[in-house]
Amino acid sequence: MKAEEFLEKYALGVRDFNGVDLGEVNLSGAKLIGINLSQANLSVVNLSGANLNTASLRYAKLNVARLSGAHLIGTDLKGASLNVANLIRADLSHAILRKASLIRTELIRANLSHADLLQANLKNADLREATLRQANLRQANLSDACLRGGFLTAANLEQANLINTDLSRTDLSGANLRDAELRQANLSRSNLSGANLSGANMRWVDLTDTDLSWADLSGAKLSGANLNGANLSNANLAGASLVHANLTQAKLIKVEWVGADLTGATLTGAKLYATARFGLKTDGITCEWIDLSSTGDSSIIQYFTPESSRDFFNATSPTICIIVDKPLDHEANFAISGAYFQIAQQYRQIRQPPSMEITRRRTVFTFRLESDESLLPTACIVVLPFQDAKNTQRNLLTVVEMMKSDDTSNDTSIPFHRIQSFNQRLEEALQQADTIKQVKNILALTQRLSFFQAPTQIILTNSNSQNLIVHEHPNFGKRLINRSDVNDAVYDDKYDEAVKCIPFSISRVIDFIKGFNYIGNS
Repeated sequence: MKAEEFLEKYALGVRDFNGVDLGEVNLSGAKLIGINLSQANLSVVNLSGANLNTASLRYAKLNVARLSGAHLIGTDLKGASLNVANLIRADLSHAILRKASLIRTELIRANLSHADLLQANLKNADLREATLRQANLRQANLSDACLRGGFLTAANLEQANLINTDLSRTDLSGANLRDAELRQANLSRSNLSGANLSGANMRWVDLTDTDLSWADLSGAKLSGANLNGANLSNANLAGASLVHANLTQAKLIKVEWVGADLTGATLTGAKLYATARFGLKTDGITCEWIDLSSTGDSSIIQYFTPESSRDFFNATSPTICIIVDKPLDHEANFAISGAYFQIAQQYRQIRQPPSMEITRRRTVFTFRLESDESLLPTACIVVLPFQDAKNTQRNLLTVVEMMKSDDTSNDTSIPFHRIQSFNQRLEEALQQADTIKQVKNILALTQRLSFFQAPTQIILTNSNSQNLIVHEHPNFGKRLINRSDVNDAVYDDKYDEAVKCIPFSISRVIDFIKGFNYIGNS
């Protein structure tokens, strides 16, 4: 059909042109709002500047078509073929392009905001500076495409193929790239803050100077990736593979990366303030020095030998161990479970319940923490169900007093500002402990059961596997009065309350605190 005949019919009110052949026709600037061109042949057609808003072009052939500056808002292009088409500056916002073929299509500065490109084929497409905010690109093929300088804020790229794709200087903040294939992609200087990259394959990806703050990279495959100067502050790298990755001068402040594999990685100059260093695989890492300053300004530098760097990155999870000199019975188990559940509602730093080990003689509760600095304040809280809580808290205050009494003019002493931080956090925890005790029913049941009156031993273990016994009841481990029945036995717990039983020395306290792997918020 010729252009004149086609436009005349449209002017007369005809809208259904299903299957029409308009190959190589010039329709530039035509107003074809709401038209039905499903399955039409529009190959090599000139539709530059045309208005096709809300039109239906389902399964239409638009190969090598000229659509620069065209208006395709809300247009249905499901299954359409737009290979090598010119869509420069075209407006495709809210368009439906499901399973459409756009191989080598030019989409420079095109607007595809909110467009549906599910399983679309955009291989080798040119999308430089294109806008794809909140676009659906789930399972789309974008391999070898160019999206440099594009805007993909909150876009859905889950399971998308982005192999060898140029995404440099692209805004992908808040985007969903879960399980995406990103091998050898270029993401240098891009914004991926808050993006979901969990499970993504990012082997050999260029992430130089990229913003990955608050991004979820849990389980991501980053082997051989270049993260030189990348910002990973507050990112989740739990279980990620960073084998032979380059993390030179990367910002790793407050990163969660327990279970990450850093075998053969380079970490020289990395910024590691308030980042736990346990649960990592670090064989063969290269790290000459790191920055431990709170802002990453290199004001606190720590240098390493190959041996010391290995030890530095091989810390263990800090723990609080409460050993009760009595086996846990069913009633006490119910009481402690309820008490710790309610305590955790009031004290959010307790993120997981304790593990339990029960023998014929004793019960062991173990709390695993995320940082060394949480040991003292959290210990104040987790001992609350037990009669020994008051004495334990008193001893924890003594720990801080011992630090204060140490010679702070000595270079080997704990810095005064750190002692102030310990003191402040401990006082805050004690205030919260008083608040928790006043909340009705939290400790009501535990106060009535004999299990919680039994002698206890409280052991803190820092991330360098150093132990500090902060409380040991005078009768802990002593013989029972009635040995015929362990469960019903009572303890001769009469001892002089006025006598302070401090199970540690000042030198022990100082060595234990110096073993902390990082001091957060100080």
